[in-house]
Amino acid sequence: MKLERLLSIIILLLNRRMVQAKELAERFEVSIRTIYRDIDAINAAGIPIVTYQGTNGGIGLSEGYRLDRNILTNDELAAIVTALRSISTSYDKEQHQRLVEKINSVVLPAHEEEFQHKTNRVLIDYSPWGGGKYLRPKLQLLDESLDSCVLVNFTYSNAEGEISQRIVEPHKLIFKGRQWYLQAYCLEKEEFRLFKLKRMKGLAIDHERTFIRRNPATQEHIEDKEKFKPSNVPEVVFRFQDEARHLAEEWFGIEELLPVDDGSWLVKKAYPENEWLYGFILSLGHHVEVLEPPHLREIIASRAVKIAKIYKNDKAT
Repeated sequence: MKLERLLSIIILLLNRRMVQAKELAERFEVSIRTIYRDIDAINAAGIPIVTYQGTNGGIGLSEGYRLDRNILTNDELAAIVTALRSISTSYDKEQHQRLVEKINSVVLPAHEEEFQHKTNRVLIDYSPWGGGKYLRPKLQLLDESLDSCVLVNFTYSNAEGEISQRIVEPHKLIFKGRQWYLQAYCLEKEEFRLFKLKRMKGLAIDHERTFIRRNPATQEHIEDKEKFKPSNVPEVVFRFQDEARHLAEEWFGIEELLPVDDGSWLVKKAYPENEWLYGFILSLGHHVEVLEPPHLREIIASRAVKIAKIYKNDKAT
């Protein structure tokens, strides 16, 4: 706790010309005497702190003192701040904010306005629409388990709707394809698996059971090997009517659209065939038609008939 307090005091003094000892004592819930002992410790570490007496006095860094900033350029520091702010939209850690404050503190006053402009040009928001009411607590629990190397257990529902109880060794949090996953060693399957956080329920940490980290095969791209077998990834040919072109552009990008003489548009994409794919196609509505493969076309047609029956008005019969 003392180390955290000392670091926080240094960051505050780097960002503000002067701070009163009373303010620091209230902020960290310690006595003023403790604050002055902290100041002595910081001075002893080689960071020059000066105390100013009088009504407008306080504690500040020696005039002109800045942390060594020769390692990274302003553009490199701005890129780090942008990345930290983006990842914090869904994976928020106190350390991220402290690091942002540290970086801001090493930017010279003459460059502050330009630096803030660079760090505010782009924000990649990973949080889902409507907020992360259920996601954030899961990320926080898993982050704790990753730090402590303790087992976690949860109820898991896979893509086929099968429900199972899992006990795993958590190794890595992965954000891919707009979704958060946990890469973990499953004690039941005795191998590494990917678990989608949205499919986890009743997530809990077993503080009594620790583990030694294993070394999963390093992958540049994380994939589900079973899901992406060539036999299970057919090329799907969609046909969009012209009035639904905007849907095709939103989901696939303008470059993927191929024009047809009748004014419609074709899109060809390879997808793992599973329940997600069926639901995705149906979600595109009546302006899209699956042309190939034939068996997928039949599945979608059959499900569309079932949906129509649900909404059919049978009161007259």
